[in-house]
Amino acid sequence: MNIKPDNLCQLTSAILVAAGSPLAEANIVADHLVEANLKGHDSHGVGMLPTYVHSISKGFCVPQQHIEVVSQTGSNIIIDAKLGFGQVTGLEAMDQGIQIAKQQGIAVVALKNAHHLGRIGGHAEHVVQQGLISMHYVNVVGHDPQVSPFGGTLPRLGTNPFCCAIPVLDGDPVILDMATSAIAAGKVRVARNSGLQVPDGCLIDHAGNETTDPNVVMQDPKGSQTHFGKHKGFGLALICELLAGALIGGWSSQPDQPRPGTVVNHMLTFILDPEVVGDTVKFATETGALLEYMKSTPTATGVDAVLIPGEPERIALSDREINGITLDTLSWESILQTADRAGLSRDRIETLST
Repeated sequence: MNIKPDNLCQLTSAILVAAGSPLAEANIVADHLVEANLKGHDSHGVGMLPTYVHSISKGFCVPQQHIEVVSQTGSNIIIDAKLGFGQVTGLEAMDQGIQIAKQQGIAVVALKNAHHLGRIGGHAEHVVQQGLISMHYVNVVGHDPQVSPFGGTLPRLGTNPFCCAIPVLDGDPVILDMATSAIAAGKVRVARNSGLQVPDGCLIDHAGNETTDPNVVMQDPKGSQTHFGKHKGFGLALICELLAGALIGGWSSQPDQPRPGTVVNHMLTFILDPEVVGDTVKFATETGALLEYMKSTPTATGVDAVLIPGEPERIALSDREINGITLDTLSWESILQTADRAGLSRDRIETLST
């Protein structure tokens, strides 16, 4: 199924409204999900809709919910999302951090109990548009772990994203946005729905043997995902778990904590104002020179260009804005079934999607 981005936004918003979300909120969530598709991250795009609508129906995601500031001391702020949409509460939390960072040079934002934050790069982009640097440590709980620690065979962690965004004077920002697993869980779902294999080194079966079959995570006994960079990815994932889960008063993946079958994110964010922290002139000139240096190397066989973090998303965006977003058959059918359950007629769905 190939669909225009505007039509996909309208359909996504309509499904969320039918599920109980007010229009303004539904539009924010829809824009965030479709932007993920546009930027090549289908794992965090509209394929999440069935999960979101299910979470609403079970009370795991609370529409019309906004952040509550639990406490603020100097540049540190603790915020409870109260299971509101992560796309809404995450941006509200970032706005709080932006305000503090512009006043004090740095902000430490502890956001807990958010329903799925979506693509963390979207929150980082919101910050970097203000000329600020941000670093985000995120854990993923609320359901069974999906990723085995390095050397283990049973899952113990979520895909635990890390993200960092850095402004570039007169240029596009550097945005590193990645799961600490070898690939995001949603990419395993997309591969399974599309009948494709995943790349080598991303999955193991229940005995710890490497496999490229995405169905292994649905089998009994289940396989699991692996971390990027072996022990290095595991180490960073554990740091995310400790900082975003244990430190800020959320919870971690250890088995005494709830796993009702939803997606809850906790996120610890550091926001820095370059004007306060460093030498802005030196920062701008050195950043520009360094990025040019990265680009100046001859490329390896089969590689067109060295891409700076954030460039792949911008390339995908320029293509998909023109050529539309292609969804695999199973994902599209799941979205249609979700729309049906939310109360949208097939005629209404047809009108919105074409």
